[in-house]
Amino acid sequence: MIGLLQRYPLPVIVLAQLFGTSLWFSINGVWLSLAGELGLAESDLGRLTLSVQAGFIVGTLTLAVTGLADRFGASRIFLVSSVLGALANAGFVLVAGVFPVDSLLRFATGLCLAGIYPLGMKLVIAWTPKHAGAALAWLVGMLTLGTALPHLMRGATLGLPWEWPLLAASVLALAGGLLVFLLGDGPHLPKANGGLPISQGLAALRIPRFRAVAGGYFGHMWELYAFWTLVPLLIARELNRLGQGEALVPWLSFAVIGIGAAGCIGGGRLSRTRGSEWVARRALMVSGALCLLYPWLNGLSPTLLIALLMIWGIAVVADSPQFSALAAATAPKETVGSSLAVMNAVGFGLTLPAIWITSGLWSPWGVWVALLLLPGPVFGLLSLGRGKAPA
Repeated sequence: MIGLLQRYPLPVIVLAQLFGTSLWFSINGVWLSLAGELGLAESDLGRLTLSVQAGFIVGTLTLAVTGLADRFGASRIFLVSSVLGALANAGFVLVAGVFPVDSLLRFATGLCLAGIYPLGMKLVIAWTPKHAGAALAWLVGMLTLGTALPHLMRGATLGLPWEWPLLAASVLALAGGLLVFLLGDGPHLPKANGGLPISQGLAALRIPRFRAVAGGYFGHMWELYAFWTLVPLLIARELNRLGQGEALVPWLSFAVIGIGAAGCIGGGRLSRTRGSEWVARRALMVSGALCLLYPWLNGLSPTLLIALLMIWGIAVVADSPQFSALAAATAPKETVGSSLAVMNAVGFGLTLPAIWITSGLWSPWGVWVALLLLPGPVFGLLSLGRGKAPA
């Protein structure tokens, strides 16, 4: 069994990533039913989403500062994080709507996700170091599908209790952790022993090309998670204009977010010939243009606007694996896990104000909140222009 898994490490890792990251937006997938039953508002959705993001940031910073990402086996950290994350996600079922306990459990879920996503990147690099941009594209594609998966599970269980998709996400996370544990750590990264000094873990930030790539990633992150948070609200608006009920909201939300996996994988294929930086720039240009244009087109056909959301869903995440590949290529090899954790922590820190502002202003502003996402792609493009990253 273990030998079979090690013959196909990339499919094993990306499948485990899909299962593990289904915890991320598990609440968002059942939000309409959950909010209707417990009387919660969009501001509560923002609060719970922010709690996950905050937990992830604390987790990634802990990995970076302590050097845990490079001191212990990535597969073991992945397993422990998956088990604890599954328990925290399942526990939410018992305390939903009970503030602040519900926020604390979502924070704990985010904390555990810090041992799944960055460590998944490290495992990909450890097992498949060649064509890192294409390999990481599959990984981030599975993160994207994992983010969208709760919407699919909600659509498939419509009419059933909202607790079911949440518990299903926990079961998937357990399965993902077990897969990675059986696979083990890859052979292509050195094993660090002992503690890593903070300065060594943060060494990549002193490299100009790494800072340029990280700046591009930070701009991308300002837009990405705020957009994913808004997707069900934007879809519900267009369905309401069509005179449709809420039954299609989870299915179309899954489609808009999940189609980003195709953007990641397609961008990964392009990176083999065009280079990672070329792909990242084009994705930022397209998503930035949609941030600017979408609100002005709000009176067009709902069907056309949903199609534009599909294009946005592709572009908004297609650059993510390329930024990770560029960062991994410029970071010191012996501390690549900590370097990626630092970049993730800062990037996810920027998602906090983006999600808080857009979810808070959705009721008075509607689709015009999309304009508040535009600074992200603009800053990302400017940062990439300040330093040439290796392709």
